[in-house]
Amino acid sequence: MIKPPPPKIRNRLWMIRIRLLDFDVPFRNVSFIKSVTVGDSAVETVLLLDEIGKVIVLSDGFLFLIDSGLVQPVKKLGFLKGVSFITKRVKSSESECSDLSGFSSLEGSSASSRILSRLGGGVRGNGVKDFVQKGEGDYVFAVVAEKKVLLLVDNVGIIADEHGQPVGGSLVFRKGPDSVGELASYVIVVRDGKLELYHKKSGDRVQTVSFGSEGSGPCIVADEESGNGKLVAVATPTKVIFYRRVPTEEQIKDLLRKKNFKEAVSLVEELKSDGEISNEMLSFVHAQIGFLLLFDLHFEEAVNHFLQSETMQPSEIFPFIMRDPNRWSLLVPRNRYWGLHPPPAPLEDVVDDGLMAIQRAIFLKKAGVDTTVHEDFVLNPPTRADLLELAIKNMSRYLEVSREKELTLSVREGVDTLLMYLYRALNRIDDMERLASSGNSCIVEELETLLDESGHLRTLAFLYASKGMSSKALTIWRILAKNYSSGLWKDPALEHELPDGNTNVISGREVAATEASKILEELCDQDLVLQHLGWIADVNPALTVQVLTSEKRVDQLSPDEVIASIDPKKVEILQRYLQWLIEDQVSCDTQFHTLYALSLAKSAIESFEVESTSQEPDEGRLEETEISDLGGNSIFQSPVRDRLQIFLQSSDLFDPEEVLDLIEGSELWLEKAILYRKLGQETLVLQILALKLEDSEAAEQYCAEIGRPDAYMQLLDMYLDPQNGKEPMFNAAVRLLHNHGESLDPLQVLETLSPNMPLQLASDTILRMFRARLHHHRQGQIVHNLSRALNVDAKLARLEERSRHVQINDESLCDSCHARLGTKLFAMYPDDTVVCYKCFRRLGESTSVTGRDFKRDPLIKPEVFEAAPFLLPSFLG
Repeated sequence: MIKPPPPKIRNRLWMIRIRLLDFDVPFRNVSFIKSVTVGDSAVETVLLLDEIGKVIVLSDGFLFLIDSGLVQPVKKLGFLKGVSFITKRVKSSESECSDLSGFSSLEGSSASSRILSRLGGGVRGNGVKDFVQKGEGDYVFAVVAEKKVLLLVDNVGIIADEHGQPVGGSLVFRKGPDSVGELASYVIVVRDGKLELYHKKSGDRVQTVSFGSEGSGPCIVADEESGNGKLVAVATPTKVIFYRRVPTEEQIKDLLRKKNFKEAVSLVEELKSDGEISNEMLSFVHAQIGFLLLFDLHFEEAVNHFLQSETMQPSEIFPFIMRDPNRWSLLVPRNRYWGLHPPPAPLEDVVDDGLMAIQRAIFLKKAGVDTTVHEDFVLNPPTRADLLELAIKNMSRYLEVSREKELTLSVREGVDTLLMYLYRALNRIDDMERLASSGNSCIVEELETLLDESGHLRTLAFLYASKGMSSKALTIWRILAKNYSSGLWKDPALEHELPDGNTNVISGREVAATEASKILEELCDQDLVLQHLGWIADVNPALTVQVLTSEKRVDQLSPDEVIASIDPKKVEILQRYLQWLIEDQVSCDTQFHTLYALSLAKSAIESFEVESTSQEPDEGRLEETEISDLGGNSIFQSPVRDRLQIFLQSSDLFDPEEVLDLIEGSELWLEKAILYRKLGQETLVLQILALKLEDSEAAEQYCAEIGRPDAYMQLLDMYLDPQNGKEPMFNAAVRLLHNHGESLDPLQVLETLSPNMPLQLASDTILRMFRARLHHHRQGQIVHNLSRALNVDAKLARLEERSRHVQINDESLCDSCHARLGTKLFAMYPDDTVVCYKCFRRLGESTSVTGRDFKRDPLIKPEVFEAAPFLLPSFLG
């Protein structure tokens, strides 16, 4: 049983049984139960009091009380007259008690005072309504629901909270309403045979329903007391019509069937904000709209809705990319949603069906028939290629976003593999290589044939490498390098050649070798590493060195196997590897040190011969040598002779005789000097430094390292008598005498000097040497006499110390234990401290009471030097 507000046309109250109908279809199956006569005037207001089983009716200013079953006679409440409106208090959200509000007359009061009277009189519950018409076109209306009030003046309504603050949007009706009702988040108004539905928050008119002709008389609308019900009744002068609220799902379906996607989204978002639907339902609708847009060929908008759905699985679009059956067919959820779109099909079929629908729409449009196909497609039909490209591009976008989600392994494999399919379809090479080279879950078996046949070998190589299939990846890089060098494939470096002959991109061979070296740097399979060293060395020797010396691999390669596998022509690679073993790995293997020295020596000899050849007057040969030198791409920055000399000086683990045998007949004199020095051949070292290299400074330094005076005499003899027909080196001899003549014996020098030596060159030097000799002699005498004087003074001081007397009396105390000495034995230290014999035994004879150890810190009294202070300046000079 529900209470519909009755129309003001009869003096009878009807009880009816209702059935649920569609939203826009009035109730038809209504059965008559019983009627009672209230009065001669029209019924104005009816209140059903379920709590007490009574019905109160307002008619002609009087109140009538009837039982809800219409069994007992009607009772007229005669103590109330001139009543124009009645209402009741109902239970509020704070569970306040319910009771009937007092009935009062509103005649003679203003509209505002009447509203304040109703609101200020303790009306605090839900569903309280007040409607007053003061004059024609002057309406004042109040609806209280959940502590919110709808205030209406004429055709404008404002919803306010309990503090009088506006909430939601303003409601602007076409005309002042006859009656106002509430249905969930909507406000219902009726006027002139029309029912209008307005949203509370936005104030927008959502729907209009006609139930009678204009001018058919006043109408009353009644809703369920809770305000959140599903039924609403509209009473006209001739009939009562019941409407039910269409279920949310049916409303959304209806909008989607009509392709009103924006309205559907707006409705869903409103329902979500009102708490009427869940997040899952919102995601479900977005996914449904996405599929509808997808089959309507609006791929970008479809993917946008897919991305807004939190519950849609990436596997749901797998059938659009790969035909069934496939590896992931069982992962696709069999969810047809509301059955508004066809089953999933490959994008090619979707595009073909869409194009056929566009052609039919064009034909029907010419015939004057409207269709649901988008107007833009009809006016400007797209091509199949453009639609496919757009579809694949947007599907790729969806899969790219899906990769960031937490997916199961099988779904992730499908996402990455199918994303590679889409990239290949658009020939997006950069994206393909980026995906293949990064962490991915692609299934290699699904892609290798596809990529191989389409010629995307680089992508396939990256994919093999990411899956740990190093051997296959290296084979592909080797094939690519070979194709670039043989001209089978066009090198990208040649396509970007600059006017000056340089290129702005790395050659294809360089890229292939670089990518292969990245794999080999981490690879521990020694056989596989050595297998691919050769072709990488042909492209870039530096990359080969990086592979051999990589610290990324867990187990290092066997040095013997590596050295044996290096091409003998790739000398620099061998040298760099041996340098890494010796310097970085601190290898002490004499074999490696000797091999490194021999390799450097051989290269130094060849380099010296090339330099000697380049200095010949043959211009053609000189130009050819310069071009060849410029073309060489050495992996070392320093010349080979510098590296050889540094290694020969720093290492003691190589065999110097073996290296010396190799360079014996060459012009590498400095290297020979280093080796002879290792062997202790001092004379040969001096001969090379002084006579071959004519490096006087190095020769004198070597003599200083020897540390014997005869070394300087030997060097002087070489300068004065170089032999082999070479002229004496008088300037070098004079330099030697000037720098080290003081340490030479003048007689030997004079005997060594050649009679042919010009006197003006040697006179100054010999005179300086004699003066230095005489100075050293006199200085020695001074030191000798000073030492004798110090010795005499020391003996005298010792004698004075021994001859000292110490007087001890009864009051004398031990400086250590402070006991009276009396007749006890005692000892006196050089610093004049006196201790008893017991303390002397404890302290020892060298350490006094003050803690001074006379063995480590002897005491020298000043009077020792007073005898000869004038000798100090002469001695120090």
